[in-house]
Amino acid sequence: MNSPLGYAAWRAEHESVLESFPYKNVLLLYSGGKDSSVAMDFMCKAAKEFGFGFEAHAGAYPIHRYTDEEMKRLESYWQKRGVTVTWHDMGETDDYIKNAKNPCIPCQRLRKKVLKTSLMSTIKDWESLVLVTCYTLWDIVSYSVERMLIGGFSNSDKESSDEKNRRFTETAQRFYPLLKMKEGYTIFRPLIRYNNGDILNLIAQEQIPVLSMPCEFGDFRPKRILEKYYAKMGMSFEYEQVFDFARSLLSLPNLSVFTQMKKEEYLLDVF
Repeated sequence: MNSPLGYAAWRAEHESVLESFPYKNVLLLYSGGKDSSVAMDFMCKAAKEFGFGFEAHAGAYPIHRYTDEEMKRLESYWQKRGVTVTWHDMGETDDYIKNAKNPCIPCQRLRKKVLKTSLMSTIKDWESLVLVTCYTLWDIVSYSVERMLIGGFSNSDKESSDEKNRRFTETAQRFYPLLKMKEGYTIFRPLIRYNNGDILNLIAQEQIPVLSMPCEFGDFRPKRILEKYYAKMGMSFEYEQVFDFARSLLSLPNLSVFTQMKKEEYLLDVF
């Protein structure tokens, strides 16, 4: 059974990874949401204990969520804890996505494009790079359900087979807590073993501020719809069981499928 989410247990679980960070260029991908805010809290505590620095980068998009007031409120809190949030302009207004059949798809593609462009232009030593992303256990449960419904049971012709496989490749790599890529950089997912209730409890306990503006396109994301059901039914999950299910019944690809990808492909098409 999963332990309650807290810094001490989290630190013990990831100690070997955290010990390597003083020699790394650690970038946390922050959104202002509950998951990335908990990850930021833990990373702040770990940075002091293990003696490393890290940067927080956020894509301020969709724009309606990231008002100047919201960003200043969040910045103020994190600056007091020694972290400066770098907000990246996506270069588009919300008109870019609002008329799409599913606005989340062009939103995600835009984020990947901007991230890849930023990294390619700024990172000189890829072997020292660590990207911290904030997917949770509920996320990968929802990806499993999505795969069964769309990939296994649906006879809809709305999506091609190639598009379904691309989506599964994109979501499948998020099941792994740590990816050490062939070009030397690392993907670290510090919250992948925790349920949404754990996240919310810690947010309340530590009084961590989160983005208060809901996304008007949020209901287009399958995992957001499914999360409402998990919460309504009081459900929680175990990482090992979810992972074993995905590996045995959903044909989750082996770790090497992702770690052998070139960064140009991974960052734009998969990450």
